[in-house]
Amino acid sequence: MTDATDAQHAPSGDEVRDALPDDLNAHEYAGPYEFPDNSRRRKPGALYLAFGALCVVLWVWKGDSSALVNSGFLWAALLLGVFGVFSITSGWRMKIDEKQALVAAQGAVGFAVGHASAQQVWRGLRSRPTWRVLIYSAEDPPRRRGLVLVDAVNGKVVEHLMQENPIEEWDI
Repeated sequence: MTDATDAQHAPSGDEVRDALPDDLNAHEYAGPYEFPDNSRRRKPGALYLAFGALCVVLWVWKGDSSALVNSGFLWAALLLGVFGVFSITSGWRMKIDEKQALVAAQGAVGFAVGHASAQQVWRGLRSRPTWRVLIYSAEDPPRRRGLVLVDAVNGKVVEHLMQENPIEEWDI
């Protein structure tokens, strides 16, 4: 390809581009970041169920007399129903934020925590939100490290692993 061809296909400043919603874009945000709650999944789930019900109503009402409505409407209703039920049942309300998860992780490992970080993950078929917390002991350099999974719905420690932190010697 030539540079002229590339210039023809390059997006101009006036074109609409994909962008993250403001509440998910942490790049330009200064201050504490608040993770979006998983209960937001319930709204699209309700829409899926509504459109699935509409497909069933159209199939029952016009199924035999219309050239446009056929058994595909029933299959679409089934798929929309499955996605709707999954979205609603996996829309857990998170009651534990990352700071509370860090406190729960410190209580689980039994040593004073220095550096730590929390990451939101999901586990299980219904995508239950969980905080994965990586922690290091407060010594310099840290002698111990741990990984703790904290349930973001009820704050219980799901799992934890602790080990001695290997001290690395760097000869330069």
